[in-house]
Amino acid sequence: MTATRTPRRRARRRAASSGHVLHVYTVLLIAWLLLPIAVMILFGFNDTHSRQNYRWEGFTLRWYRHLFDKPDLTAALVNSLTIALLSTAITTVIGTLAGLALGRHRFRGRGASNLVLFMAISCPEIVMGASLLSMFVTFNLPRGYPTILAAHVMFSIAFVAVTVRARVAGLDPAVEEAAQDLGAGPWTRFRLVTLPMIMPGVVSGALLAFVLSIDDFVITGFTGGATVTFPLWVYGSTRTGMPPQVNVMGTLIFAVGVLVAVLSARRNVRRR
Repeated sequence: MTATRTPRRRARRRAASSGHVLHVYTVLLIAWLLLPIAVMILFGFNDTHSRQNYRWEGFTLRWYRHLFDKPDLTAALVNSLTIALLSTAITTVIGTLAGLALGRHRFRGRGASNLVLFMAISCPEIVMGASLLSMFVTFNLPRGYPTILAAHVMFSIAFVAVTVRARVAGLDPAVEEAAQDLGAGPWTRFRLVTLPMIMPGVVSGALLAFVLSIDDFVITGFTGGATVTFPLWVYGSTRTGMPPQVNVMGTLIFAVGVLVAVLSARRNVRRR
C-alpha cells in the first residue's frame, strides 16, 4: 500500500506544482498586457509643464478639469465617436440581416458570401485601405468624413454578420415554428421570438464593430483626407509632444469599455 501511495502523492505534487506555475504565468501575462494601460492612466495625472509627457513630475487633477482645452483634439474625438456610432448602427442592421440569411436559409451564392465575409475579416488593413482609396479615387469621391464612415461600415459588416450567424446556427427552429402555429406573422415572429434569441449575438457584433471603428488607424489614414480622428491626432501629436489630455481621454474610453464589459457579464450571470 505504501509503495502504491508514494507515486500517487508524487503525481499530485507535480500537478499542484504545475498548477502554481500556470497561475503565476497567467498573472504575469495579464500584468504585462495591462502595463501600457496603467502607464496611460498614470500619466493622465502627471503635472507636466512641457509638451512632452514622458517624465513624471507630480500628481494633479487639472487635466481632467481642462479636458477640452484643445479644440482640435476635441474635434478629433467627436469625429471618432460619431463615426463609430453611425457605422455601428448601420453595420448592425445590415450585418444582422446578412447573418440571419446565411445562418437560416440556403440559396445560390451562399458559399461565396461566406468566403467574402471571411476574406474581409482576414484581409490586412493596409490592403483594404489601399483598395478603398483606389475605389474612391476611381469614382472621383472627395475623401473626408463620408468616406471614413463608408469604409468603417464596409470592414465592420463581416464581423457582425459572422457573429450573428454563429448565434443563429445554434437556435432551435421549433420555437419559431411553434410561434407560427400560434398565429404569429413573419414580423411578429421575428420581433418577439427570433430577435430576442439572437440579441446576444447582435449586441456582441455591435460592440465589436464600435471598438474596431473607434480604434481604427490604417484604413482611416487612407480614406480620411483632411478629416482627423482621435487615433490620427494622437499619432500626429507624437512628433511635437503629446498633451496629457490624450491620456485622460484614453482613460475615459477604457473606463467606459470596462463598464460595458462588467454590465454585460453581470447580465449574463443573472440570466444563468
